[in-house]
Amino acid sequence: MNIKFNIITIALVSLVLGSCSEKLDLAPITEKAASNFYSSESEIESAITGAYAQLQTGGLYGLDLIGVGEIPGEDTFEEIAANDGGRFGQLDDFSTNAGNDLVGDIWRESFEGIQRVNIVLNRIDAIEFEDSNLKSIRIGEMKFLRGLLYFNLVRLYGDVPLVIEETTNPSDFFGQVRTPSSEVYVQIISDLNGAIQSLPTAKSSGRPAKGAAQSLLADVQMNMGNYSEAVTNLAAVVNSNIYSLMPTTSQIFGVANEGNSETLFEVQYASGVDGNSEGESAASQFRPSGTTANAKGHNLPSAEFVALYESGDTRKDDFVGLDVVANPFYFSLKYEVSATGANDGGSDHIVIRYADVLLKYAEALNESGGANAAQYLNMVRNRAGLANTTATSQSELRDAIEMERRLEFIGEGHRWFDLKRTGKAIQTMNAWFAANSINVTIDTNNLILPIPQSQLDTDPALTQNSGY
Repeated sequence: MNIKFNIITIALVSLVLGSCSEKLDLAPITEKAASNFYSSESEIESAITGAYAQLQTGGLYGLDLIGVGEIPGEDTFEEIAANDGGRFGQLDDFSTNAGNDLVGDIWRESFEGIQRVNIVLNRIDAIEFEDSNLKSIRIGEMKFLRGLLYFNLVRLYGDVPLVIEETTNPSDFFGQVRTPSSEVYVQIISDLNGAIQSLPTAKSSGRPAKGAAQSLLADVQMNMGNYSEAVTNLAAVVNSNIYSLMPTTSQIFGVANEGNSETLFEVQYASGVDGNSEGESAASQFRPSGTTANAKGHNLPSAEFVALYESGDTRKDDFVGLDVVANPFYFSLKYEVSATGANDGGSDHIVIRYADVLLKYAEALNESGGANAAQYLNMVRNRAGLANTTATSQSELRDAIEMERRLEFIGEGHRWFDLKRTGKAIQTMNAWFAANSINVTIDTNNLILPIPQSQLDTDPALTQNSGY
């Protein structure tokens, strides 16, 4: 079932959920309105659609999550640091402050998504479904989404409020302190294990299947240093034989290639729908200024990075473009600019793809002392037209896998999270700043974002992260 989520549906759900922009934005509702609305399978399905639709927003996979997952690393940069009031530029030199709109948008839109999920999970048990198996699948989908949203939050902000019940009155939420990240991880793991039990094996376009939940759980486990547990989950995905690499790197991205065998979970977009309101803005904003409508020069691959591609690596031409006429900066080709106008790109954002599974499998095997790590690394290299790796020792393979991830996932929002997961963020960035004579030094305080100032002003129970 294809679920290109319609803004009309979002508006309907928003009317029911409401909004409260200066609070924690857990979308307060009145109990009477909610109880009257959620009384049938079709109405619950509308709420589920609204939960998926939340992922499309600019603060999440429409723009900000991609940029915040990449720009703090060394491979991409901001063409003009002050563009958009420094929303992304501050990420570039680690000067991000609590008033940055990006910091607030990711927080707000993530918790709005969590509220939408919580409403479904709180109410779905009382609703009779024609197909009880479908009801179980929908519960698994919502647990997957909540696990994903909280995984992003805890990696970006550290300790965050843990909310797993529907909030019907925002005043009830005031005074809730931030939950230790260790406890948030426990909930994430619980949600993803629940999703694995409920989700189907077969992939449905725009919805997660069991393989997506297993892959995401493995990512969580690797971030916690539990590589042997991650091996088990990643092996299950690989051995399922459901997913496969596309034959060439030119067949992965673009509207014509959506929903292919490499995609485990994607956030869907459509160009030219509902007055051009169903598209994403990454395609235009991640282009050099002056090259297309609303190009902002965000998240541009550096020339230093592009030079890392070996001769014959097909990804150099398939993943990275260069407009030598209008503005000679490199940019990602993974997002198609729409003919309908700015901020209406039709390219789905692939949250989890099979190349990521293979390289994380190689990493987890290598870190846990398992064999055959090079085999899965080589699958990605060979697809790009490269020979097998010459790395043999654990240390050599560690470096080779890291490099392969950089080359494979440029523009997708992985690099900063990879640096944090492997414990190399501080060392790598301080060395990069020093090598480029940039007077910036980072420490552990810079590994997470500040808590949005709007949230601190609203609820004094919330505390700021150190260093901000």
